[in-house]
Amino acid sequence: MVDLAGLLDDLRAEGDDLDRLVADLPAERWATPTPAEGWTIAHQISHLAWTDAKALLALSDAAAFQAETQRAGDDLSRYVEDGAAEGTREEPAALLARWRAGRERLATALGELPDGVKLPWYGPPMSPASMATARIMETWAHGQDVAEALGVRREPTRRLRHVAHLGVRTRGFSFLVNGRQPPATEIRVELTAPDGEVWTWGPEDAPERVTGPALDFCLLVTQRRHRADLALVAEGETADQWLDIAQAFAGPPGTGRKPGGREA
Repeated sequence: MVDLAGLLDDLRAEGDDLDRLVADLPAERWATPTPAEGWTIAHQISHLAWTDAKALLALSDAAAFQAETQRAGDDLSRYVEDGAAEGTREEPAALLARWRAGRERLATALGELPDGVKLPWYGPPMSPASMATARIMETWAHGQDVAEALGVRREPTRRLRHVAHLGVRTRGFSFLVNGRQPPATEIRVELTAPDGEVWTWGPEDAPERVTGPALDFCLLVTQRRHRADLALVAEGETADQWLDIAQAFAGPPGTGRKPGGREA
C-alpha cells in the first residue's frame, strides 16, 4: 500500500525547504536569473504556485481542467511559460503568500480524496499518490534552480527517493514523448542514496542496468544537469538511450541543459 500521508508530509517538507530559501529575500533578489533561460527566482516560485493551482482544479473540477487544457492547444510549453510569467508581475510578498496558501490547500485536498480516484493531468491521469510524488519532484527541481541562483548548496535528503521513483516510472513516457516506441527490455536501476543505502528498481537479473548516485539520477530525470556532468553508468543499448532522453515531468520533451548546468 502507498503511504499517501507520508508522501504528503514529504511534499510539505520539500516546500518548506524551498520556502526557507526565499522567505527573507529582498524584493529585488526575486529578479535574480536562474539556470533556466529567461526564468528568474520569481518565475520559479510562480510556476510552482501556478501548477499547484492547476492540480487543485484537476481534482476539484476535472471537466474545467480538461477544457482549459484544450484551449491551450498544442503549445503546452507556451501555456506553461505564460503561467510562470503571470506571477512575476506580483509583488514578491504576494506571490510568496499565494504559493504558501496554494501548496497547503493542495496537500490537504489530496489527503481527502477517496481511494481509486484518477486525476487528469498534462500526461497520463494520476492517482493522488502519483500527483503528490510529481509535486515533490517539481518542488525539488525548481528548488534546485533557485538554490543555484542564490549560490546555495542544498543537502540531499531521503525525499530524493520519490524523485528517483518517478524517474524510473516514466521511462516509457520518456520514449513516447520523443516519438519512440518504449523498448520492452528490462532495466535494473541501482542508486546510492545520500545516506549510503542502495535503492533499487527492476529485476536483479535484468539484461541492462543503470547505476550511480541517486542525486545525479534525480538531476538527470528532472533535466537539471547534462548527462556528461553526472556519474551515472548505463550498461546496455536501451539503458544508454534512456539516459539521453529521461524525463520525469509531464508535457513535451524538455530542452535539457548544456554541459555545465545551463539550459540548452
